[in-house]
Amino acid sequence: MTVLPFLRPAPALLFSVALLLTACGGGEPVESDVAAVQAEADTAPADESAAAESDTRPASPDAPTAEAEADTQATDTPPDAVAESASGPVRAEAGLRTSSQFSDDLPAAGYRGGSAVPAGARAEDVSNPRTVVGTGTARSCTSAAFVRAVARGGVITFNCGPAPVTIVLAATAKIVNDKAKKTVIDGGGKVTLSGGGQRRILYMNTCDPDQVWTTPHCQDQDHPRLTLQNLTFVDGLASGTNAAGADGGGAVFARGGRLKIVNSRFFRNRCDPTGPDVGGGAVRAFDQYQDLPLYVVNSTFGGRSDLANVCSNGGALSSIGVSYTVINSLFTHNKAIGIGANPARPGTPGGGSGGAIYNDGNTFHLQVLGSKLVANKAREGGGAIFFVSNDLTGTLRIGDSVLKSNSSGRFETAGLPGIFYLGSGPAQVAGSTLLP
Repeated sequence: MTVLPFLRPAPALLFSVALLLTACGGGEPVESDVAAVQAEADTAPADESAAAESDTRPASPDAPTAEAEADTQATDTPPDAVAESASGPVRAEAGLRTSSQFSDDLPAAGYRGGSAVPAGARAEDVSNPRTVVGTGTARSCTSAAFVRAVARGGVITFNCGPAPVTIVLAATAKIVNDKAKKTVIDGGGKVTLSGGGQRRILYMNTCDPDQVWTTPHCQDQDHPRLTLQNLTFVDGLASGTNAAGADGGGAVFARGGRLKIVNSRFFRNRCDPTGPDVGGGAVRAFDQYQDLPLYVVNSTFGGRSDLANVCSNGGALSSIGVSYTVINSLFTHNKAIGIGANPARPGTPGGGSGGAIYNDGNTFHLQVLGSKLVANKAREGGGAIFFVSNDLTGTLRIGDSVLKSNSSGRFETAGLPGIFYLGSGPAQVAGSTLLP
């Protein structure tokens, strides 16, 4: 398991886990050739539902002009003065976007699971933005304008014209930790952020001195609080990042503060294809404030075989010591393609667990509510979910959800198809369908 300055695994338990992995059984043989792993990552599998589709990429905007199209400030409201979302039932109030529709032919955001969404997990109010990216045309919505807006913080919206746009980033957008305690990025259901297959899309790290340390306990502070809503993230790539300690998170990397994802979509995001401590083709998270949950609400990861998120571990979501609450969300065709599990078997590079979700660490909890996980794949364990609490204090709860056809190449927990679980007592499953 990953060793961070503030997280240290129990070696004896890791050895026990390795023994469990050997005993947990079956599935198809796993390739031992690392070159084959990279080949799979670079090849979209055939899928009956996608066979007739030719172009899967969102429409690209007009070629951007030079720096002249700088972002437009809608207001100069201090970012911390932005109102919190209502604590009562979700209402269609002016400026409070809760379920924007996406006007393209890609899979919709979320799954109609019907689970209740707590107040703290709902979309944020964006009626008083600090920055509006764009001046009414697709041409004005550039990488430079977006990167500047994120560095500035606060509420960010877009004015890119009536049609959907894709902003291909020339640089990763980075949160600057002392600029705003709260940052909300709302795409209005029309904005796609793309890494162009070359870079991570969004980065937040309270323990990165280059982004400014704001407290003496960077691993446990309540800000920045980042919300991503009504957005699409495509073609993000986190590659070769282990040396920098940012091991994964093709679309989004978040350490410290809080992260929330609402009504958003993640397609074709990737991180390194091998390694035991690399994870999160779409999202990688560490050190959420006071171990409060990272909410993922009404969002889609994959949705078609040609849109899969892929990484060594945790094709969609990955974390160490972070609790996730996943509500009314869809995960399909995501892949964990590493070889050798964790700790890595001798002679292997390690990885390959958690086709959709990978959770590791000590005390943390995973709730999957009103969600659907189908056709995800892990070369090693947990085709849908890999959950290991090193000190056996973590819990897994699955409620009103559907898990089926999730392939675990080498091991999964008996009675929990598509899941490998090691935590406090048995996994809690209620009102759900779990099928091989």
